[in-house]
Amino acid sequence: MDLLRASALFAITALAEIIGCYLPWLVLRQGRSAFLLLPAALSLGLFAWLLTLHPTAAGRTYAAYGGMYIGVALLWLRFVDGVALTRWDVAGAAIALVGMGVIVVQPGR
Repeated sequence: MDLLRASALFAITALAEIIGCYLPWLVLRQGRSAFLLLPAALSLGLFAWLLTLHPTAAGRTYAAYGGMYIGVALLWLRFVDGVALTRWDVAGAAIALVGMGVIVVQPGR
């Protein structure tokens, strides 16, 4: 799987996970409707299914996915939570994404 395809799949996967966790957070922390738990469960199910689409071993998939998750979580912080990113946030995400790339494109796997 090439880096671009893996990155796109990881980004969609991260979004599904974040939505699946954010909706219960809204219910528990902000008193929103418990009906939000249904799309949350569906989103987490989608997250788990998306992880199975990668052709490599589960542990390697999870390790590489972690880099993209960091980047998407920081974008969520900026655009959903409305919190400005620091240069440290950006640097950390860049390092994590480079790590993801190294894992994804390694030869001979």
